[in-house]
Amino acid sequence: MTHSSRAELVAEYFPTGIPRLWCPLLTHYDAAGRIDAPRMRAHLHHISPWVRSFLAPGSTGDGWEMNDEERSRLLSLLLEVAGQIDARVLVGVLRTERGEAYRSVQEIATQMPSDRVCGFTVTPPRGADLAQDTIKEDLAEILSLGHPTALYQLPQITENEMSPHTVSELAERYQNFYLFKDTSGADRVAHSGESTSDVFMVRGAEGDYARHLKAAGGSYDGFLLSTANSFPEELSQVIDLVQSGTLTEARSLSTRVEAVVTAVFQSVASLPFGNPFANANKAVDHVRAFHPRSTAVAPPMTHSGERLPLQAVELAERLLQEQDLLSQTGYYV
Repeated sequence: MTHSSRAELVAEYFPTGIPRLWCPLLTHYDAAGRIDAPRMRAHLHHISPWVRSFLAPGSTGDGWEMNDEERSRLLSLLLEVAGQIDARVLVGVLRTERGEAYRSVQEIATQMPSDRVCGFTVTPPRGADLAQDTIKEDLAEILSLGHPTALYQLPQITENEMSPHTVSELAERYQNFYLFKDTSGADRVAHSGESTSDVFMVRGAEGDYARHLKAAGGSYDGFLLSTANSFPEELSQVIDLVQSGTLTEARSLSTRVEAVVTAVFQSVASLPFGNPFANANKAVDHVRAFHPRSTAVAPPMTHSGERLPLQAVELAERLLQEQDLLSQTGYYV
């Protein structure tokens, strides 16, 4: 019964099937630190030919730093644009104290009903010493609300992981649990052999993209990647190449994207503000938006009120050129 009910839920939101590429959206800010609506709209329209399934606000979109007013403003904007580009929004509810996510899901579900919302993303509560029974109990309470839900493995923040058995049990019990994202890089659930029923498995860790898809012998149905902000077309192409069995080309393109991502990430990793993945993608997206004037336009603003260093933008531009991944004209010039 759980399997057929989950299939019906998925068909309602995704008549042609769950997309293989999802994007945890960047949040753009103006010089005053406010959410930059025109810039957000341009970004969404730019990536929409390849990505129309979004997580917001996630880690990449400053979900941990935003206050309730900022979240509400961001989601209202995204749902407006989602109607224009035929997109779906998975609402990130990043709350790690026990019971907080449950209350937030209830509140958000009543405040902004929309046919563009395809559910909520939640993590386990925070705590390195939490027992699996405690993690399972907390997530089961959220799932019992009945809303379409994605579970998010994020040990970098929660300091723990859902075990493969916990994920398997929740998948058996709750038909509204339809998507599982793992950003750990360890892939323990996907590699465990435990049944996750027909829950759609997406990888959130960056790198070596081609080999992780099931069609290439990997363990994932798709990706939910920060780099879909800055490489939507390329990642979509990697997926298509893998699905068609053209693995050599898929690996080659994957390697080129990874070369840029790795170097830019390393250049911003030590910054005392912002999420490194958000900062790296903002640098790359800035170049793709403003080229050939990207170094003449003020670097991207972060939620902290600090701008990225110009050197990060310069590095991103040079690497994109080296890997032949840069269009002649940006999408926001």
